[in-house]
Amino acid sequence: MRKPFVAAALCGLFLASTAQAAEPPAILVSIKPLHGLVASVMKGVAEPGLIVSGTASPHGYAFKPSDARALEKARLVIWVGKDFETWLERPVGRASENLAMEDIAGMIRLPTREGGAWEAHDHGHEHEDHHDHADHDEIDGHLWLDPDNAGRLVDAVAARLAAIDPDRAGTYAANAAATRRRLAEVDGQLAAQLAPLAGRPYVVFHDAHQYFEKRYGLTPAGAVTVDPERPPGARRMAILRDRLKAAGASCVFREPRFAGPTVTALAEAAGARIAQLDPEGALVDPGPDAYFVLVKGIAAALVDCLSAH
Repeated sequence: MRKPFVAAALCGLFLASTAQAAEPPAILVSIKPLHGLVASVMKGVAEPGLIVSGTASPHGYAFKPSDARALEKARLVIWVGKDFETWLERPVGRASENLAMEDIAGMIRLPTREGGAWEAHDHGHEHEDHHDHADHDEIDGHLWLDPDNAGRLVDAVAARLAAIDPDRAGTYAANAAATRRRLAEVDGQLAAQLAPLAGRPYVVFHDAHQYFEKRYGLTPAGAVTVDPERPPGARRMAILRDRLKAAGASCVFREPRFAGPTVTALAEAAGARIAQLDPEGALVDPGPDAYFVLVKGIAAALVDCLSAH
């Protein structure tokens, strides 16, 4: 009688442990570009949740009750950090664990550009080339647009997932390595594709592309606004119009969510072409390919507009 009992008990323990191993941790990610990288690391395991979905803007996002419920259920929340998602800074404190991209060791962090063509605040002078770590307490939060930073996030996510889900550590590590290889390949492609654009000035709608521009040696002439939720005034439009003409900028880039008429008016006044950039993935479908679709789309838009005659 004892052997059948022991066998049944062992079988029960095996089934219980198998069921436990089969349940992946619930992971929640703030925005699409990060979600794409996390989904790539979790490929074949589970799809992470996403807070800012569809064409919603991560700037001034209104945190909803459904987001709060998802956050409370999540084992890990992955976000850019307080310098970008100020609306998430308080809620994320209720999460079991969180990983802020801006706090990862080795992350390239650039200060927000200020003055003149870059910042809506009027300091009476320009700092367009202010790319280094000067004394500045605001970090440009668009960290993901440098593939090196994307790779650091991938490694950190894989390590954190392995710690909370050791049964799948091998899968996370293999996926992270594959994602890293893919990032290196795309980085090389973009560098070759964008090299001919060096020295060709342009204006963007809001200053979201600093990491991408620095990585690939691009020459932006300014941004319409620092805050995409706040339209620029007449004085700023006049400054940018003059800046476009003086720099010989041939393109003004709008964004999917914002200020089409504003960009159109500026471009017409300066005799520039209009195109579109999507730095935060408003038009990108979430999933493991999202990050690569996003950066390739930015490069293609720049090439198409700045190479036109």
